[in-house]
Amino acid sequence: MNFNSEWRQRAVSPADVVAHIHSGDRIFVHGAAATPSELLEAMCDRADLTGVQLYHLHLAGACRFAQPEFAGRFFSNSLFTGPSLRTAVADGRADFIPTFLSDIPDLFRLGRIPLNVALVQLSPPDRHGNCTLGTSVDAAMGAVESAGMVLAIINARMPRTHGNTVVPFARIHAFTIVDRQIHESEPAEIGPVEEKIGEVVADLIPNGATLQMGIGAIPDAVLARLGDKHDLGIHTEMFSDGLIPLLRAGVVNNRHKSVHPNRTVTSFVSGTQKVYDFVDDNLAVEFHPCDRTNDTALIRKNPRVCAINSALEIDLTGQVCADSIGYRIYSGIGGQMDFVRAAVLSPEGKAIIALPSTAGGGKFSRIAPHLKEGAGVVTTRGHVEWVATEYGAVNLHGLNLRQRAEALISLAHPDFRQELAREIRQIRHFPG
Repeated sequence: MNFNSEWRQRAVSPADVVAHIHSGDRIFVHGAAATPSELLEAMCDRADLTGVQLYHLHLAGACRFAQPEFAGRFFSNSLFTGPSLRTAVADGRADFIPTFLSDIPDLFRLGRIPLNVALVQLSPPDRHGNCTLGTSVDAAMGAVESAGMVLAIINARMPRTHGNTVVPFARIHAFTIVDRQIHESEPAEIGPVEEKIGEVVADLIPNGATLQMGIGAIPDAVLARLGDKHDLGIHTEMFSDGLIPLLRAGVVNNRHKSVHPNRTVTSFVSGTQKVYDFVDDNLAVEFHPCDRTNDTALIRKNPRVCAINSALEIDLTGQVCADSIGYRIYSGIGGQMDFVRAAVLSPEGKAIIALPSTAGGGKFSRIAPHLKEGAGVVTTRGHVEWVATEYGAVNLHGLNLRQRAEALISLAHPDFRQELAREIRQIRHFPG
């Protein structure tokens, strides 16, 4: 087959693609910028479908299947819950599967979650007949390898990415063609608090460090403060626009990494067209499935791994909640524990939890005597190491409960420190 022209003749409409879905199917949905929105919309238009189970990470764009009128027809199982699914999970029309990001591909490969279908968005095939998973490899590669059939959008504007991203055209059961902008995510606004946290965390990062970070105001604030560093490396599960200036300036060159040296390694990217253009056909950026990018045994081989992760709340013993606000599921476990443990085990590594000291416009302290009822512990107090707020950073490793409480209270907003000290004395019977 001539993949420069003839493959297009096999394209069908989104409705014809999803005609292959059956009631009761278990379906993986490609996520983030690669969310196959046209196929999800066409699936919702099929009034005959019932009992369809959907498995996915964070999804972008409209998720009509999660609306109340589709209850009983489609049931979402989030492996990482994004904004479009939070209400459905809270209302019981959807659910959340707590799991480490590194474990998800094997849920599919080993049949713990057997998949009938993988809905994906791909870059066009090259002259060898190879598409790529584009901006999101993460758990999608395991799903493509495991599902009974692959139903796809082939998007002319999906970046062609390198690494372990290839999906042979022959693997696709049916597809439709689009030529549209993939989903973008605008950078979060960096305020004075995030600026200060960025300064605190940047001071913890040595030259030659291998970085893992997420996306958002705090990671962007940290990255913006690293311009005077040297020989940084990147081995992360995700990155966004904020990393690009460091890559272009040569601050990030990956020269000291032990795993995938001289390459920036990620599992997916999410951001604006700027980051999508940067990774397109860029041999210096490798995408790998999340069971590799998040493999603690591999990550720890890199020198000076600095893992920068966030939290919604942390208690005075060091327990980190990052996936829920009380009983309400907010996001997921993701790769936080994968990288926290790897960073601690890496030579001269540092695991850093960075968060603002308050929430709700200063009404609530994120550093609390105890986590909210129902809150999930993502990073245990046995794993936590560095904690940073706009008031500084402390290393909890090796500290007893009293020392931890004192250290964490020093990071709290001054308005809450006296109350926190009083409450912890009552809970732990510490002397005044």
